Amino acid sequence: MVPRPLSSVAVLLIAVAAASTGGADGCPASDRAALLAFRSALSEPYLGIFSSWKEELLLPVVRRELRSTTGRVADITLRGESEDPILARAGHSGGLMSGRISPEICRLDRLTTLILADWKQISGPIPPCITSLPLLRILDLVGNSLSGSLPADIGRLSRLTVLNVADNQISGPIPSSLAALSSLMHLELGNNQISGTIPTDFGNLRKLSRALLGRNRISGVIPASVGHMTRLADLDLSENRISGEIPASLGFMPVLSSLYLDSNRLTGHIPAALLASRGLSILNLSRNAIEGEIPDVVGYRSYYTVAGSVEQPAERQRAENAGDRGVRGALGPQPQPPLRGHPRRLPVRPPRGRLLRQQRLPLRRASAGLPVSPAWRSG
Repeated sequence: MVPRPLSSVAVLLIAVAAASTGGADGCPASDRAALLAFRSALSEPYLGIFSSWKEELLLPVVRRELRSTTGRVADITLRGESEDPILARAGHSGGLMSGRISPEICRLDRLTTLILADWKQISGPIPPCITSLPLLRILDLVGNSLSGSLPADIGRLSRLTVLNVADNQISGPIPSSLAALSSLMHLELGNNQISGTIPTDFGNLRKLSRALLGRNRISGVIPASVGHMTRLADLDLSENRISGEIPASLGFMPVLSSLYLDSNRLTGHIPAALLASRGLSILNLSRNAIEGEIPDVVGYRSYYTVAGSVEQPAERQRAENAGDRGVRGALGPQPQPPLRGHPRRLPVRPPRGRLLRQQRLPLRRASAGLPVSPAWRSG
């Protein structure tokens, strides 16, 4: 018998517990039909997650909210742990669930949370009708094989606080309407094939605290409006095709603590304000075409690691051939405090390049309010 990962077992146990509290009336026929269509578009042969998803037994996956008289479905949370070493030894490391996201899910018009994460083999596009769900707050589809583009009118989701589609095969541009997501706090689009430019009014996302867009094909310049985002703490634009100069306004962002701009096509000088920022604890500008001297603004409170200033001649030549003209200067004392953070959630990239200020690493997929364990509830 193949051992079950804890997250999937939690889905099953909580679903059974919900059955004992559900009313005899259950959920409306429309929600029932939508759930069955959603289930039929997915295949999960190993864990039995959908074993209770039958028309006559659908109550185990819905519950009635205290103030609701209709028993509408509000949350769908299915997290996979297909990287679990036990499952890898059992030959299931390629993914535990496959299929696609059925557009029928858009009939669940009271849905507030859709988490379908880390199953690897769920493919196809994100249903464009997902933007018709007026109450959707969390859309987490990380770690699958989803393709196609982000819905052009995603800005209609006025209550959305978390958008995470990282580690998929999403292509196309960042929709211009994304800047209209006035409630958005966590944005993760990393490790996809997204192209085009960052919307010029990206800075209108005033509540955004994390913007992780690394490892894509994004081009153009860093919008000046980004420097006006007063709540942004983590910004990752690494491994893209971003050009132009680094906006000096990034150095005046009040809570910015990590900034990854490495492996792009940035030019010009390093803004003095960027190095003078006391809140910035991680700064990576390596593998760009930045030139000039390091601004003399480093004080005794600064913690830096110089990861490329003492290269061997062959390494230096390779860097120059790649277009990294580098920066010149000295950084003074370089104490290196221990790294902290959850080992499964760290952005695993070795220190590299000429400039990396290092105090603590951000959690790459911080939950930002996501449930710790899978759960179903209704609204």
